[in-house]
Amino acid sequence: MIRISQLKLPIRHSEEDLKIAAAKALKLPVSKIGECCIVKKSIDARKDEVKYIYSIDVILSQGSKEQEATVIARSHNPSVIASQKSLYGFTPTGADKLKSRPVIVGTGPAGLFVAWMLAKYGFYPLVIERGAIISRRVEAVEHFWKTNELNAECNVQFGEGGAGTFSDGKLNTLVKDAFHRYGLVMETFVNFGAPSEIMYLNKPHIGTDKLRAVVENMRKDIIRLGGEVRFETKLTDILIEGEHIKAIELNHREKIPCEVLITAIGHSARDTFELLLNRGLMLEPKAFAIGLRIEHKQEMISKFQYGNDFMLLPAADYKLTHQTQSGRGVYSFCMCPGGFVVNASSEAEHLAVNGMSNYDRKEDNANSAIVVTVLPKDFDQTGPLSGIAFQRKWEQAAYLAGKGKVPVQLFGDLLRDRDSATIGDVTPNIKGSYCLTNLTKCLPSEIIQALTEGILAFDHKIKGFAQEEAVLSGVESRTSSPVRILRNEGFESNIKGIYPCGEGAGYAGGITSAAIDGIKVFEAIASIYAPNCEG
Repeated sequence: MIRISQLKLPIRHSEEDLKIAAAKALKLPVSKIGECCIVKKSIDARKDEVKYIYSIDVILSQGSKEQEATVIARSHNPSVIASQKSLYGFTPTGADKLKSRPVIVGTGPAGLFVAWMLAKYGFYPLVIERGAIISRRVEAVEHFWKTNELNAECNVQFGEGGAGTFSDGKLNTLVKDAFHRYGLVMETFVNFGAPSEIMYLNKPHIGTDKLRAVVENMRKDIIRLGGEVRFETKLTDILIEGEHIKAIELNHREKIPCEVLITAIGHSARDTFELLLNRGLMLEPKAFAIGLRIEHKQEMISKFQYGNDFMLLPAADYKLTHQTQSGRGVYSFCMCPGGFVVNASSEAEHLAVNGMSNYDRKEDNANSAIVVTVLPKDFDQTGPLSGIAFQRKWEQAAYLAGKGKVPVQLFGDLLRDRDSATIGDVTPNIKGSYCLTNLTKCLPSEIIQALTEGILAFDHKIKGFAQEEAVLSGVESRTSSPVRILRNEGFESNIKGIYPCGEGAGYAGGITSAAIDGIKVFEAIASIYAPNCEG
């Protein structure tokens, strides 16, 4: 194949236009172009005219006498090179025999991928999930948003698919991918129902609506391959002899032998972090970020980013950063074009928010978390769980400020440190009840000061960002895990047989990186143990 990069086409173009552009780059007649496979597609909005930019792989038409190497050389184009598809490849080498099947705790992307890979290679894993199957989970979450009656075991944080199931479903990652695990993740998502375009879009996303079907299909395949998945099943104890895991307890009553336990528990499993600490695992506090959600009209964001062509393009996103005078970094996080703000609470009398979008991103508002990094030195307490205590303090403050509902304030009122009394031009698009209040009660004063300075600075990058009627809600406290479960180069904790995995363990920062970490943990296990355990 021949790879052509930096092909620029106008917004309105056809597949034939892409072939014509490829032929021009290769200095060939269009008839010589057989197939064009999109490798990457992005939007260039940096100049007056917005364009699409493509990287494509070209296969010459059948019967063409042209040799690829000759075509590449003759093009005299640095954007034309030889291309070869890179595939994930791993060969298990483990020889030790397992007496009991591996157990995975959690069905977020890390847990699903380690379980699916283990099942695929004949390990017959058992997967346990404290929350419900996806259909019942959706019912529980929607019931909470409607009535404010929280199910502490099944909510936006807990249940099939993990926290990412109620998000925008972003799939971009900064993880380096020398072993092509990223490609495996994306292909797997497509095979289980994700749109094929995630393979080439510059900023791919699935959307909460389509992601639910993907995780359900993945679970069904784990079962087809010989694995078992139990919902409403909580890890309540771990039995250790010496420095090795021997068994686990489920739902305070059932004990099963266990030699390999993968803890893919997510960033909000606070009681499980406490259990692991009490059973001797080494944990440490970790930096994370905290802040507020901000809502603007999506039309304003898209029009600023794309100009008058915005109606012809997908809903625009943004990524903003600012260094404050005090030295703190402020940045946008988990931006959701055309989406919702959601009540993402998981503990009684504590309140946290997140962002969520459907695949089509057609809602009226854009929203994003505007957050500030906090370090262990910022926490009120010390110890491995001090970050959790910090989160809880401000989530409880948000719950009180909103009288149990999502606390909301207009940016102009935040600037003047006063309660909001009315909604302005931007109508909140929030899943769950909300209450107008003063958000300065919900975060430390230095964080509020940094957020205010950051939002004002962002107005120089996106005109209107700091409009006084922009809607703020809080608190955004679940940006990443406040804890890291220490592991060695073999992905194993200080307790032999326990493998911390994914975002909750402190080794990932989103759906894709968590899935990749799950694959890495599978590889570590399959390099020690043979797939000879009967289900």
